[in-house]
Amino acid sequence: MQLCLTSFAQADSSHLRISLLTCGVGDEIWETFGHDGVRIIDSAHHTDMVYNYGTFNGFDKGFELAFMRGKLLYYLSYGPFPEFMQEYVDAHRKVQEQVFDMTGAQKQQVYAFLQNNAQEENRYYKYDFFFDNCATRIRDILPDDRVFGSKFHYGNVLPPNSSISFRDIINKYFYRQLWERFGINILLGSKIDRIMTNKDIMFLPDFLRDGLDKATVDGRRVVTAPKTILDGSPVKPAEPDGPLVVTSIIAILTISGLFIKRLRVLGVVMSSLLLMVTGLLGILVLVMWFGTDHQGCSNNYSLLWALPTNVILAFTMNRKKGNDRYALIAILLLIASLLVHILHIQQMLLVEMSPLLLSLLCVYGTIYKRSRLKAVV
Repeated sequence: MQLCLTSFAQADSSHLRISLLTCGVGDEIWETFGHDGVRIIDSAHHTDMVYNYGTFNGFDKGFELAFMRGKLLYYLSYGPFPEFMQEYVDAHRKVQEQVFDMTGAQKQQVYAFLQNNAQEENRYYKYDFFFDNCATRIRDILPDDRVFGSKFHYGNVLPPNSSISFRDIINKYFYRQLWERFGINILLGSKIDRIMTNKDIMFLPDFLRDGLDKATVDGRRVVTAPKTILDGSPVKPAEPDGPLVVTSIIAILTISGLFIKRLRVLGVVMSSLLLMVTGLLGILVLVMWFGTDHQGCSNNYSLLWALPTNVILAFTMNRKKGNDRYALIAILLLIASLLVHILHIQQMLLVEMSPLLLSLLCVYGTIYKRSRLKAVV
Protein backbone atom coordinates (compact mmCIF):
# COMPACT_ATOMS: atom_id res chain seq x y z
CA MET A 1 0.00 0.00 0.00
CA GLN A 2 2.80 2.41 0.92
CA LEU A 3 4.67 1.59 -2.33
CA CYS A 4 1.50 2.24 -4.33
CA LEU A 5 0.92 5.62 -2.70
CA THR A 6 4.52 6.65 -3.13
CA SER A 7 4.49 5.69 -6.78
CA PHE A 8 1.32 7.71 -7.28
CA ALA A 9 2.90 10.73 -5.57
CA GLN A 10 5.94 10.52 -7.83
CA ALA A 11 3.87 10.17 -11.00
CA ASP A 12 2.42 13.70 -10.97
CA SER A 13 4.20 16.73 -12.41
CA SER A 14 4.18 18.89 -9.28
CA HIS A 15 7.52 17.53 -8.05
CA LEU A 16 6.12 17.86 -4.52
CA ARG A 17 6.00 15.37 -1.68
CA ILE A 18 3.81 16.48 1.26
CA SER A 19 3.65 14.77 4.63
CA LEU A 20 2.46 15.30 8.19
CA LEU A 21 5.07 15.14 10.95
CA THR A 22 3.76 14.12 14.37
CA CYS A 23 6.20 14.82 17.17
CA GLY A 24 6.02 12.98 20.47
CA VAL A 25 5.73 14.37 23.96
CA GLY A 26 8.68 15.74 25.90
CA ASP A 27 9.70 16.55 29.45
CA GLU A 28 8.93 20.28 29.47
CA ILE A 29 5.37 21.44 30.13
CA TRP A 30 5.06 22.97 26.65
CA GLU A 31 6.11 19.59 25.21
CA THR A 32 3.49 17.61 27.13
CA PHE A 33 1.04 17.25 24.24
CA GLY A 34 3.37 16.82 21.27
CA HIS A 35 3.54 18.87 18.10
CA ASP A 36 2.73 18.85 14.37
CA GLY A 37 4.37 20.16 11.23
CA VAL A 38 3.81 19.88 7.48
CA ARG A 39 6.84 18.73 5.51
CA ILE A 40 7.08 19.66 1.82
CA ILE A 41 9.85 18.33 -0.42
CA ASP A 42 10.18 20.10 -3.76
CA SER A 43 12.43 17.90 -5.90
CA ALA A 44 12.47 20.46 -8.73
CA HIS A 45 13.96 23.17 -6.52
CA HIS A 46 15.79 20.77 -4.18
CA THR A 47 14.15 22.06 -1.01
CA ASP A 48 12.94 20.17 2.06
CA MET A 49 10.95 22.51 4.33
CA VAL A 50 8.72 22.15 7.40
CA TYR A 51 5.80 24.52 7.97
CA ASN A 52 5.22 25.01 11.68
CA TYR A 53 2.12 26.67 13.20
CA GLY A 54 3.52 26.40 16.73
CA THR A 55 5.99 29.30 16.64
CA PHE A 56 5.97 32.25 19.03
CA ASN A 57 8.48 34.87 20.07
CA GLY A 58 9.34 34.43 23.72
CA PHE A 59 11.58 37.50 23.64
CA ASP A 60 8.84 40.00 22.77
CA LYS A 61 8.23 42.78 25.26
CA GLY A 62 5.34 41.81 27.54
CA PHE A 63 5.53 38.13 26.52
CA GLU A 64 4.63 36.80 29.97
CA LEU A 65 1.62 39.12 30.33
CA ALA A 66 0.38 38.32 26.82
CA PHE A 67 0.65 34.59 27.56
CA MET A 68 -1.24 34.90 30.85
CA ARG A 69 -3.99 36.99 29.24
CA GLY A 70 -4.45 34.59 26.33
CA LYS A 71 -3.39 37.24 23.83
CA LEU A 72 -0.11 35.67 22.74
CA LEU A 73 0.23 35.58 18.97
CA TYR A 74 1.54 32.38 17.43
CA TYR A 75 2.55 32.30 13.80
CA LEU A 76 3.31 30.02 10.89
CA SER A 77 7.04 29.70 10.29
CA TYR A 78 9.00 27.50 7.91
CA GLY A 79 12.53 26.23 7.78
CA PRO A 80 14.74 23.37 6.61
CA PHE A 81 13.73 19.88 7.68
CA PRO A 82 17.13 19.06 9.28
CA GLU A 83 16.89 22.14 11.52
CA PHE A 84 13.36 21.20 12.56
CA MET A 85 14.43 17.65 13.38
CA GLN A 86 17.48 18.67 15.39
CA GLU A 87 15.28 19.96 18.20
CA TYR A 88 13.68 16.53 18.54
CA VAL A 89 17.00 14.72 18.26
CA ASP A 90 18.33 16.84 21.13
CA ALA A 91 15.20 16.28 23.23
CA HIS A 92 15.00 12.55 22.42
CA ARG A 93 11.42 12.93 21.19
CA LYS A 94 9.79 10.57 18.73
CA VAL A 95 8.80 11.80 15.26
CA GLN A 96 6.46 10.00 12.84
CA GLU A 97 5.64 10.81 9.23
CA GLN A 98 2.56 10.20 7.05
CA VAL A 99 2.88 10.92 3.33
CA PHE A 100 -0.18 12.30 1.53
CA ASP A 101 -1.60 10.63 -1.56
CA MET A 102 -2.69 13.72 -3.55
CA THR A 103 -2.94 14.77 -7.14
CA GLY A 104 -0.42 17.27 -8.39
CA ALA A 105 -3.08 19.99 -8.34
CA GLN A 106 -3.98 19.23 -4.73
CA LYS A 107 -0.35 19.39 -3.68
CA GLN A 108 0.03 22.73 -5.42
CA GLN A 109 -3.05 24.01 -3.57
CA VAL A 110 -1.67 22.96 -0.17
CA TYR A 111 1.74 24.41 -0.98
CA ALA A 112 0.24 27.69 -2.20
CA PHE A 113 -2.01 27.89 0.87
CA LEU A 114 0.90 27.45 3.28
CA GLN A 115 3.11 29.89 1.38
CA ASN A 116 0.36 32.51 1.44
CA ASN A 117 -0.37 31.79 5.11
CA ALA A 118 3.30 32.30 5.92
CA GLN A 119 3.29 35.86 4.58
CA GLU A 120 3.83 38.52 7.23
CA GLU A 121 0.28 39.87 6.93
CA ASN A 122 -1.30 36.40 7.22
CA ARG A 123 0.95 34.34 9.48
CA TYR A 124 -0.22 35.44 12.95
CA TYR A 125 -3.12 34.01 14.93
CA LYS A 126 -4.26 34.17 18.54
CA TYR A 127 -3.37 30.81 19.98
CA ASP A 128 -5.95 28.84 21.94
CA PHE A 129 -4.81 25.51 23.36
CA PHE A 130 -8.10 23.68 22.83
CA PHE A 131 -9.61 25.35 19.79
CA ASP A 132 -6.88 26.97 17.67
CA ASN A 133 -3.40 25.46 17.75
CA CYS A 134 -0.74 23.77 15.62
CA ALA A 135 -2.90 20.65 15.13
CA THR A 136 -6.28 22.30 14.47
CA ARG A 137 -4.74 24.63 11.87
CA ILE A 138 -3.53 21.61 9.89
CA ARG A 139 -6.70 19.62 10.58
CA ASP A 140 -8.86 22.29 8.96
CA ILE A 141 -6.83 22.60 5.74
CA LEU A 142 -7.64 19.17 4.32
CA PRO A 143 -11.48 19.35 4.07
CA ASP A 144 -11.12 22.61 2.12
CA ASP A 145 -12.75 22.49 -1.33
CA ARG A 146 -9.42 23.41 -2.90
CA VAL A 147 -7.81 20.25 -1.49
CA PHE A 148 -9.97 17.18 -0.82
CA GLY A 149 -13.33 18.88 -0.39
CA SER A 150 -16.52 17.51 1.16
CA LYS A 151 -15.72 13.93 0.11
CA PHE A 152 -12.87 13.91 2.62
CA HIS A 153 -13.65 12.24 5.95
CA TYR A 154 -11.41 11.79 8.94
CA GLY A 155 -11.43 8.36 10.53
CA ASN A 156 -13.09 7.76 13.88
CA VAL A 157 -10.57 7.85 16.69
CA LEU A 158 -13.06 7.85 19.56
CA PRO A 159 -14.78 4.67 20.75
CA PRO A 160 -18.54 4.32 20.09
CA ASN A 161 -20.71 6.30 22.51
CA SER A 162 -17.61 8.04 23.84
CA SER A 163 -18.04 10.32 26.86
CA ILE A 164 -14.48 11.67 26.94
CA SER A 165 -14.18 15.37 27.74
CA PHE A 166 -11.36 17.81 27.06
CA ARG A 167 -10.47 17.63 30.76
CA ASP A 168 -10.32 13.83 30.70
CA ILE A 169 -7.85 13.75 27.84
CA ILE A 170 -5.47 16.44 29.11
CA ASN A 171 -5.39 14.76 32.53
CA LYS A 172 -4.14 11.60 30.83
CA TYR A 173 -1.31 13.54 29.21
CA PHE A 174 -0.42 15.10 32.57
CA TYR A 175 0.12 11.68 34.15
CA ARG A 176 3.65 12.71 35.17
CA GLN A 177 3.36 16.46 35.86
CA LEU A 178 0.89 16.13 38.70
CA TRP A 179 1.36 19.60 40.19
CA GLU A 180 0.72 21.17 36.80
CA ARG A 181 -2.34 18.95 36.39
CA PHE A 182 -3.61 19.98 39.83
CA GLY A 183 -3.25 23.71 39.17
CA ILE A 184 -4.62 23.60 35.64
CA ASN A 185 -7.72 21.70 36.78
CA ILE A 186 -8.49 24.46 39.26
CA LEU A 187 -8.11 27.23 36.68
CA LEU A 188 -9.98 25.55 33.80
CA GLY A 189 -13.75 26.02 33.80
CA SER A 190 -16.75 23.94 32.83
CA LYS A 191 -16.37 24.62 29.09
CA ILE A 192 -13.75 21.87 28.84
CA ASP A 193 -16.04 19.33 30.51
CA ARG A 194 -18.28 18.96 27.48
CA ILE A 195 -18.03 15.69 25.57
CA MET A 196 -15.64 15.89 22.63
CA THR A 197 -16.59 15.09 19.05
CA ASN A 198 -14.27 13.19 16.75
CA LYS A 199 -13.17 16.52 15.28
CA ASP A 200 -12.64 18.10 18.70
CA ILE A 201 -10.16 15.49 19.92
CA MET A 202 -7.90 16.17 16.96
CA PHE A 203 -6.74 19.32 18.73
CA LEU A 204 -4.03 16.94 19.96
CA PRO A 205 -1.33 15.84 17.48
CA ASP A 206 -1.58 12.14 18.36
CA PHE A 207 -5.28 12.06 17.52
CA LEU A 208 -4.83 14.10 14.35
CA ARG A 209 -2.32 11.45 13.27
CA ASP A 210 -4.79 8.65 14.09
CA GLY A 211 -7.72 10.42 12.42
CA LEU A 212 -5.64 11.01 9.32
CA ASP A 213 -4.44 7.40 9.29
CA LYS A 214 -8.07 6.31 8.85
CA ALA A 215 -9.13 9.24 6.65
CA THR A 216 -10.66 8.56 3.24
CA VAL A 217 -11.81 10.29 0.06
CA ASP A 218 -14.43 8.23 -1.77
CA GLY A 219 -13.35 5.27 0.33
CA ARG A 220 -9.66 5.65 -0.62
CA ARG A 221 -6.98 6.24 2.01
CA VAL A 222 -5.19 9.56 1.73
CA VAL A 223 -1.97 8.91 3.65
CA THR A 224 0.55 6.17 4.16
CA ALA A 225 0.68 4.45 7.54
CA PRO A 226 2.65 6.39 10.18
CA LYS A 227 6.36 5.69 9.79
CA THR A 228 8.75 6.40 12.64
CA ILE A 229 11.65 8.50 11.36
CA LEU A 230 13.09 9.25 14.80
CA ASP A 231 12.87 7.05 17.88
CA GLY A 232 12.22 8.79 21.15
CA SER A 233 13.06 7.96 24.73
CA PRO A 234 11.00 5.28 26.51
CA VAL A 235 7.87 6.48 28.31
CA LYS A 236 8.75 7.55 31.82
CA PRO A 237 6.78 6.31 34.84
CA ALA A 238 4.40 8.55 36.76
CA GLU A 239 5.74 10.64 39.62
CA PRO A 240 4.46 10.25 43.22
CA ASP A 241 1.20 12.11 43.76
CA GLY A 242 2.64 15.26 45.35
CA PRO A 243 -0.66 17.19 45.46
CA LEU A 244 -2.37 14.35 47.36
CA VAL A 245 0.49 14.17 49.86
CA VAL A 246 0.42 17.94 50.45
CA THR A 247 -3.38 18.25 50.75
CA SER A 248 -3.42 15.27 53.11
CA ILE A 249 -0.79 16.90 55.33
CA ILE A 250 -2.80 20.14 55.30
CA ALA A 251 -5.90 18.20 56.33
CA ILE A 252 -4.10 16.39 59.16
CA LEU A 253 -2.56 19.58 60.56
CA THR A 254 -5.75 21.64 60.21
CA ILE A 255 -8.13 19.08 61.68
CA SER A 256 -5.71 18.20 64.48
CA GLY A 257 -5.34 21.88 65.35
CA LEU A 258 -9.09 22.43 65.38
CA PHE A 259 -10.06 19.41 67.49
CA ILE A 260 -7.10 18.91 69.86
CA LYS A 261 -7.08 21.59 72.52
CA ARG A 262 -3.32 21.50 73.05
CA LEU A 263 -2.85 22.31 69.32
CA ARG A 264 -5.24 25.25 69.24
CA VAL A 265 -2.56 27.67 68.00
CA LEU A 266 -1.82 25.28 65.14
CA GLY A 267 -5.53 25.26 64.30
CA VAL A 268 -5.66 29.07 64.14
CA VAL A 269 -2.54 29.26 61.96
CA MET A 270 -3.69 26.51 59.57
CA SER A 271 -7.21 27.96 59.33
CA SER A 272 -5.88 31.42 58.47
CA LEU A 273 -3.42 29.97 55.97
CA LEU A 274 -6.09 27.80 54.31
CA LEU A 275 -8.53 30.70 54.02
CA MET A 276 -5.84 32.98 52.61
CA VAL A 277 -4.68 30.43 50.01
CA THR A 278 -8.19 29.51 48.85
CA GLY A 279 -9.13 33.20 48.72
CA LEU A 280 -6.13 34.01 46.54
CA LEU A 281 -6.96 31.02 44.32
CA GLY A 282 -10.48 32.38 43.94
CA ILE A 283 -9.13 35.78 42.90
CA LEU A 284 -6.87 34.08 40.34
CA VAL A 285 -9.86 32.11 38.99
CA LEU A 286 -11.76 35.38 38.54
CA VAL A 287 -8.81 36.99 36.77
CA MET A 288 -8.39 34.04 34.40
CA TRP A 289 -12.14 33.98 33.68
CA PHE A 290 -12.87 37.67 33.18
CA GLY A 291 -9.42 39.18 32.62
CA THR A 292 -8.08 36.88 29.90
CA ASP A 293 -9.09 35.48 26.52
CA HIS A 294 -8.49 31.84 27.52
CA GLN A 295 -11.76 30.18 26.47
CA GLY A 296 -11.07 27.16 28.67
CA CYS A 297 -11.03 29.33 31.82
CA SER A 298 -14.60 30.62 31.47
CA ASN A 299 -17.60 29.47 33.54
CA ASN A 300 -15.38 28.18 36.33
CA TYR A 301 -17.30 26.66 39.24
CA SER A 302 -14.13 26.37 41.33
CA LEU A 303 -15.40 29.66 42.76
CA LEU A 304 -17.91 27.64 44.78
CA TRP A 305 -15.14 26.44 47.10
CA ALA A 306 -12.32 28.91 46.35
CA LEU A 307 -14.14 31.98 47.63
CA PRO A 308 -12.23 35.23 46.94
CA THR A 309 -13.74 36.71 50.10
CA ASN A 310 -11.85 34.13 52.17
CA VAL A 311 -8.91 36.56 52.02
CA ILE A 312 -10.92 38.89 54.27
CA LEU A 313 -12.18 36.07 56.49
CA ALA A 314 -8.58 34.98 57.13
CA PHE A 315 -8.10 38.22 59.12
CA THR A 316 -11.56 38.42 60.72
CA MET A 317 -12.40 34.81 61.58
CA ASN A 318 -11.90 35.39 65.33
CA ARG A 319 -14.19 38.39 65.69
CA LYS A 320 -16.99 38.02 68.19
CA LYS A 321 -19.96 37.73 65.87
CA GLY A 322 -21.21 37.99 62.31
CA ASN A 323 -19.18 35.17 60.76
CA ASP A 324 -21.77 32.46 61.37
CA ARG A 325 -23.83 33.47 58.30
CA TYR A 326 -20.72 33.61 56.09
CA ALA A 327 -19.55 30.21 57.32
CA LEU A 328 -22.99 28.65 56.71
CA ILE A 329 -23.15 30.02 53.16
CA ALA A 330 -19.59 28.81 52.53
CA ILE A 331 -20.54 25.30 53.69
CA LEU A 332 -23.54 25.26 51.36
CA LEU A 333 -21.40 26.46 48.43
CA LEU A 334 -18.81 23.80 49.17
CA ILE A 335 -21.53 21.15 49.05
CA ALA A 336 -22.76 22.70 45.80
CA SER A 337 -19.26 22.30 44.31
CA LEU A 338 -19.47 18.58 45.03
CA LEU A 339 -22.89 18.40 43.35
CA VAL A 340 -21.45 20.18 40.30
CA HIS A 341 -18.80 17.45 40.16
CA ILE A 342 -21.27 14.59 40.67
CA LEU A 343 -23.55 15.97 37.92
CA HIS A 344 -20.55 16.23 35.54
CA ILE A 345 -21.07 19.96 35.08
CA GLN A 346 -17.45 20.60 36.03
CA GLN A 347 -15.11 17.87 37.15
CA MET A 348 -12.46 18.26 39.82
CA LEU A 349 -9.56 16.03 40.86
CA LEU A 350 -11.61 14.63 43.71
CA VAL A 351 -8.90 12.35 45.12
CA GLU A 352 -6.42 15.22 45.54
CA MET A 353 -9.11 17.79 46.41
CA SER A 354 -10.97 15.77 49.06
CA PRO A 355 -8.52 16.47 51.94
CA LEU A 356 -8.55 20.17 51.08
CA LEU A 357 -12.35 20.34 50.93
CA LEU A 358 -12.65 18.40 54.20
CA SER A 359 -10.26 20.87 55.84
CA LEU A 360 -12.33 23.81 54.59
CA LEU A 361 -15.51 22.18 55.87
CA CYS A 362 -13.98 21.81 59.34
CA VAL A 363 -12.72 25.41 59.31
CA TYR A 364 -16.13 26.79 58.30
CA GLY A 365 -17.86 24.54 60.85
CA THR A 366 -15.57 25.72 63.64
CA ILE A 367 -16.04 29.38 62.69
CA TYR A 368 -19.82 28.91 62.61
CA LYS A 369 -19.88 27.19 66.01
CA ARG A 370 -17.64 29.76 67.71
CA SER A 371 -19.49 32.69 66.18
CA ARG A 372 -22.84 31.33 67.34
CA LEU A 373 -21.53 30.73 70.85
CA LYS A 374 -20.11 34.27 71.07
CA ALA A 375 -23.37 35.70 69.76
CA VAL A 376 -25.32 33.89 72.51
CA VAL A 377 -22.89 35.06 75.22
